[in-house]
Amino acid sequence: MSKIKQSLKKSLFNRYFAICSGVILATITLMGGLVIGFSASYFSETSRDALRKNAEQAAQITLIGMSDYGYQKVPVSTVQNGYRIISATTETEIFLVNLDGRTLICSEGENCNHRTYSISEEVMEQAIAGEYDGTGTLDGIYENSYYTVGIPIKNGDETLAVLFASTEATDVWFFIMDLMDIIFFCALIATALASIAIYFVTNRMTKPLREMAAAARSFSTGDFTVRVHAEGEDEIAQLALSFNHMADSVADLESVRRSFIANVSHELKTPMMTIGGFIDGILDGTVPEEKHKQYLEIVSEEVKRLSRMVKSMLSIARIEAGDMKLNPENFDINELVCRTVFAFEQKIEEKNLEIMGLESDGIFVNADNDLIHQVVYNLIDNAVKFVNDGGCISFGYKEQDGKVFVSVRNTGAGIAQQELPRLFDRFYKTDKSRSLDKTGVGLGLYIVQTIVNQHKGDLLVKSVEGEYTEFTFSVPAAAKKSIKEKNKRRIQEETDKNQKNS
Repeated sequence: MSKIKQSLKKSLFNRYFAICSGVILATITLMGGLVIGFSASYFSETSRDALRKNAEQAAQITLIGMSDYGYQKVPVSTVQNGYRIISATTETEIFLVNLDGRTLICSEGENCNHRTYSISEEVMEQAIAGEYDGTGTLDGIYENSYYTVGIPIKNGDETLAVLFASTEATDVWFFIMDLMDIIFFCALIATALASIAIYFVTNRMTKPLREMAAAARSFSTGDFTVRVHAEGEDEIAQLALSFNHMADSVADLESVRRSFIANVSHELKTPMMTIGGFIDGILDGTVPEEKHKQYLEIVSEEVKRLSRMVKSMLSIARIEAGDMKLNPENFDINELVCRTVFAFEQKIEEKNLEIMGLESDGIFVNADNDLIHQVVYNLIDNAVKFVNDGGCISFGYKEQDGKVFVSVRNTGAGIAQQELPRLFDRFYKTDKSRSLDKTGVGLGLYIVQTIVNQHKGDLLVKSVEGEYTEFTFSVPAAAKKSIKEKNKRRIQEETDKNQKNS
């Protein structure tokens, strides 16, 4: 059992933990990548927007300074001071170049790197055309990566110069690294919390499964008392409840099996001992010759009893195996009852019984004729056995809600109320029936109930001790149209017969 528990816990926990952890890590990685990507893009775009505004402010300062000289000259000191103020407050390098790409004024002063390089024609063309926006070293001017924005200085349609504003792009990498540290720290916390949650959830999920494994092991040893504790309404709880229902069914089946074996053994033992004893007595001379016929008649009755029991058991086996198929047809059940009653004519006369209720008109049902005959035969057989001498057996019919209810009632000792619930159990015989019924084996009513259930009907019993016992069963009623057509065909057949005879 411990091995089963460990294997269940190992396999389910490891697989569930690996799957959940993989999903969590993949989700965190994906979300982290998206956050970093969007954040970097947002940070970069924000930096460019700020850089573009700084460039536009510097361009305004340049145009204002040049306007005092008719846009023919750039006042270096005035413009440079404006550049420095913007540069100091925004950490931006601002420099003005002529149309050849040579630096005229720089916020860094006279010794800036911009004066040793010329801006490439490609960059100048983009800036003169409207705006240059790039990231890099600006053709080697910078050692590290910079964001650079270039805009033209114009007087009307005339381009006077180009102004560039640059800021170091490494800030975004510092931002990304800080963001990655935060995401990594959050991922660690999330993974740890998820691992703890997964452990307890998986342990709770696998507990019923481990209990089922233990219960199944107990079942294999013959102990059907173990049940699985189920909580909640999830699939595992439903599985546990289904397992418990299955365990109850298996326990009931095992109880029935043991009872069946015990009852069969008992029922077979008695007639076989009787048969064996009498035959041995005849063979060894213990039974006098003049009594051979008497004892052989007893042996014959016991053999017939064994035959009936085997036949009943075979019927039960066919029904429970699903081999007994229904062949429904429309027929008059009152006619069937009448024919069956006539089969008991001798016993009815011996007990001087009164028969009532056979005068009913045609009661048509849609059922298996042979199986319903077996039902009617068993019920009438019981009624004849247990009715009191000079008593009455009566039949009743009622049609309701598409069903026909047939009742068989006999006067007599009746059945005790506490015995009614067990009346349809296999091999069950009441104490009174054991003294009155010497030939039955306790299978008739079980077979009756099974056949009626196959017809989706009900079998009910009512009894008052010292007065009567009444069995009522229901079967589907025949469709009215079918009855009319059958009656029409019967009338036509009688008419044709009469015409032929005349």
